[in-house]
Amino acid sequence: MIRIAAVGDVHLGEDARGMYRPALDNLAEHADVLLLAGDLTRHGSLDECRVVADEFAGLPVPVVAVLGNHDYHSDAEAPITELLEDVGITVLEGTATTLEINGSTLGVAGVKGFGGGFAGKCGSRFGEREMKAFVDHTIEAAGRFREALLSLDTDFTVALTHYAPVNGTLHGEPPEIYPFLGSYLLCEPIDEKGADLAIHGHAHYGCEQGVTPGGIRVRNVAQPVIRAAYATYVLAPEVVTA
Repeated sequence: MIRIAAVGDVHLGEDARGMYRPALDNLAEHADVLLLAGDLTRHGSLDECRVVADEFAGLPVPVVAVLGNHDYHSDAEAPITELLEDVGITVLEGTATTLEINGSTLGVAGVKGFGGGFAGKCGSRFGEREMKAFVDHTIEAAGRFREALLSLDTDFTVALTHYAPVNGTLHGEPPEIYPFLGSYLLCEPIDEKGADLAIHGHAHYGCEQGVTPGGIRVRNVAQPVIRAAYATYVLAPEVVTA
């Protein structure tokens, strides 16, 4: 059994220093690993990232993260990644990591992802250069995500993204913005791998629970949705509980 804590969209600014950490004081009593689903900062500045590092570094459980669109806003995603990894937080971007927990192995594959929409109502790689670039970014991210997921040979596998892989967790958001909240292209590798759980953020007004076409449970852990410092999920053979 592996207990997973997860949260996204904490949007920490410089005025938040010291405010999140107290909620993590008893984390090890409830979880074996903490997954961060992106949008850790407000505007993607290094000063904000230093606050994130101070709040989430040195915890008694491993911390694995992906970045979100806010973390890319200031074009500082590379130094942000370096800063977080320097304090022991694993940052994934089309990559995967394996953790040994309670005698089992947990594989986490992660990518920020991007938009594009969902089956039947999605963007296509046609027309203006700008539209093709938009769709190409998602195609490229989904391809790296697939490689990361398929590289894992672990007892349990979790797919970690910022953008949503299904539209089921977007209910509550205006349908007009669904194409900017996620893409079905992120979902296909999750079903292909047969992951045990998929976790994402980004959709502040969505709902927590969804499912892929292949029956894999998807959880939207954006903090405005879960309304807590983190949500917890338990992975055990043949069962996922929340």
